[in-house]
Amino acid sequence: MIEERLEELWKQLQGKKPHLPHFLSQVWIDGLRGIRDLRVVFDYPVSVIAGGNASGKSTVLFAAACAYKVPEAGPRDFVPSTLFPDYRPKLGKRADARPKTSIDFQYSTPDGPQAMRWRRSRTWGRSFFGRQGAQQPQRPVYLRTLSNLSNPSEVRSVLGMSQLRVAPAEAPLTALQVDFAQHMLPFRYAQVVRLSSGTKNLLFAQQNDGAAYSELHMAAGERAVLRLAREVAHLRDALVLVDEVETGLHPWVQKVLMLQLQQLALLNNLQVLVTTHSPVVLDCVPEHGRIFLERGDDGGVAVAPPYRDLVQDALYGQSGATLNLLCEDDAAEGVLRGLFDQLLPRHRVQRESVRVGRDTGASEFPMHATAFRKFGQIGNFIFVLDGDKRDSPIAAKVRAQAQRDVLVLYLPGETPELWVWQRLRAHTADYAAALGIAPAALAERMNRLDAVFDSASDTPSAIAKLKLRDLGEALERDVPEVCRVVGARETSQPDSDIQPLARDLETALLNWRS
Repeated sequence: MIEERLEELWKQLQGKKPHLPHFLSQVWIDGLRGIRDLRVVFDYPVSVIAGGNASGKSTVLFAAACAYKVPEAGPRDFVPSTLFPDYRPKLGKRADARPKTSIDFQYSTPDGPQAMRWRRSRTWGRSFFGRQGAQQPQRPVYLRTLSNLSNPSEVRSVLGMSQLRVAPAEAPLTALQVDFAQHMLPFRYAQVVRLSSGTKNLLFAQQNDGAAYSELHMAAGERAVLRLAREVAHLRDALVLVDEVETGLHPWVQKVLMLQLQQLALLNNLQVLVTTHSPVVLDCVPEHGRIFLERGDDGGVAVAPPYRDLVQDALYGQSGATLNLLCEDDAAEGVLRGLFDQLLPRHRVQRESVRVGRDTGASEFPMHATAFRKFGQIGNFIFVLDGDKRDSPIAAKVRAQAQRDVLVLYLPGETPELWVWQRLRAHTADYAAALGIAPAALAERMNRLDAVFDSASDTPSAIAKLKLRDLGEALERDVPEVCRVVGARETSQPDSDIQPLARDLETALLNWRS
């Protein structure tokens, strides 16, 4: 149910994006916290910034907080000098270096596209690229980490409220704020109020069953959800920035929170940027809403392409209990799934123990091998290339980046589509029943497609892709389904040219299980 609602929201938010009065479309960082020439583009109204520790996630988030002049904020709020302070003591030898630094922004505003730069040489200053009379766009900005009230000084400060001679002011949370929280929490509140005195404030809750307590006695997740609910539920046309949004939250609550944030973004014209280490949070936005940051061996930070689920899970330590195969495309994935339809029952291995995922192409495999090695996941992966890569240097590059002798295997034939078409051609009668069609009808459809594409000037592989697509449409199956049927049958045939691959994978499966 949540997944269906998320997919609906993705379409609605992407459709609304061109009509938002404000949208921060790009942040470009150079010379800040060791980051050089990092360009981060925001394409979806709710963006999730992910990556390993020290990959620059919080730096990008705090840089985004400097994009706008915030109404009613102080002159030292939401500026680089405050969010990126330097240690520059009057005494002592240690001091932060001050390299030349710039943070560039591109926006959509009610007045049209704009650009601005924060630049630091000796001090921070703004530049508008020569536009006379230009001013920093104004917009409400909310910046927060959810791990609040955790250090001793904060706790002591709030405890001081109990020593006041005057009762703190009370402000009940609104129904909208409480409703936002109760979608994620397992109990119902009779009332939630905010106690405040000067700059100090404290939440106090009373549940329907009579339990009453301050946030000093709340679980971290309850406190995080209530504070976020109080502070964002009524925002309009704002930029909402939350660091480590999953802090203290159960995976199911993470999913509901991301659903709630996207619903608020749709209703209230919000743009939301969050950082995370959670694959659950990543899965809650579409691929173009996921921003992966990677710090390379040279110390530089770059934006990596959005990963598919298999790679994404590996980089977050979610692949240790499975044997993982990475192949090039959905046709290759179909063939491999068919192969394992034969191997797994033979050895009584559960289907969920083996995962097959695909990438956008073999050229990315060495980069993935590097990432898997860094995150300790390389031993769980097998790389499967199309047959036309047998003489390419990709396998050697994968092993070099993995820094170990990882298993790199090859599918039969040149490409999976061409191989599948040839197998269907050679054994039409055998495949007809599995594909739900009479042998004569299948032969007729394939003959017709061969005739249509006979004079085409494309490569045999490209032609085979088109033939399989058209055949799949006629059979009401997609191409991976057809490839899976062929992969399964060929694995069951002792004389098939898929047997070398099947034997290697069977050995790898047995070694993994042991």
